[in-house]
Amino acid sequence: MKAVIQRVQYASVTINNIVKSKINNGLLILLGIENADNAEDIEWLSLKIINLRIFNDESEVMNLSVKDINAEILLVSQFTLHASTKKGNRPSYIKAAKPDIAIPMYEKMVQRLQLDLGKEIQTGEFGADMKVELLNHGPVTIIIDSKNRE
Repeated sequence: MKAVIQRVQYASVTINNIVKSKINNGLLILLGIENADNAEDIEWLSLKIINLRIFNDESEVMNLSVKDINAEILLVSQFTLHASTKKGNRPSYIKAAKPDIAIPMYEKMVQRLQLDLGKEIQTGEFGADMKVELLNHGPVTIIIDSKNRE
């Protein structure tokens, strides 16, 4: 799984001109699921995200997690995170999981994040043409790949 994690002052997902989800002060997470992903990736990535210390403490040092400050999460599926641009100019998405695998994995990730955070998270809609709006705070953007645990 690949995740692009952005610390935001606000973020929203709009589908067909209707706001489906929105958050204030929290994390917008773009999530790419690949064929090789499994339950271990979900568990590891969820705990990494929940405990990632990228929010400022009283000294303006990034020392607090989304859980520490009771912030919100908006999770959006994005298969294009697994684009390969090695050959030519048209990206290949061969590593991205097809919907029959990706949808259940996405739903399990939603459930796991909710469990680890201790509250409901907001989501996009898998496969929909979404308009994602955000105000990145910092800017702070972290990229995590569960297959490359550095």
